[in-house]
Amino acid sequence: MVKFLKTGRVAIVTRGRHAGKKVVIIQTLDTGSKAHPFPHALVAGIERYPSSVTRRMSKSRQEKRSKVKPFVKQVNYNHLMPTRYTLELESLKGVLSTDTFKEVSQREEAKKSVKKALEERYSSGKNRWFFQPLRF
Repeated sequence: MVKFLKTGRVAIVTRGRHAGKKVVIIQTLDTGSKAHPFPHALVAGIERYPSSVTRRMSKSRQEKRSKVKPFVKQVNYNHLMPTRYTLELESLKGVLSTDTFKEVSQREEAKKSVKKALEERYSSGKNRWFFQPLRF
């Protein structure tokens, strides 16, 4: 049991295709599952961050640049680096489960709902840090 990897915690993926991307932990599975027999977390993250927006841009351009491309994934605890931040996304709790990853259509539906929740969060101006890519 890893005590700091809890639901709502923001973490950074350190390995694989989404390395360096921020994710929010939706569900933790400390014992693992049959398909993934190691402790892992179901996460929702941002694959493509929103671009910068200025006041002089047109409304349509601002909307286009405020889009977020999400991803949903099962990530081993060893490949997650937790941050001090948390993100309360109540709407996502029921969206992601271990069954979501069995079928492509379910995964697509989950991505759509994650996208909606994240864009809503971004446009409201909350959690600014989460929507900016990491700078090294």
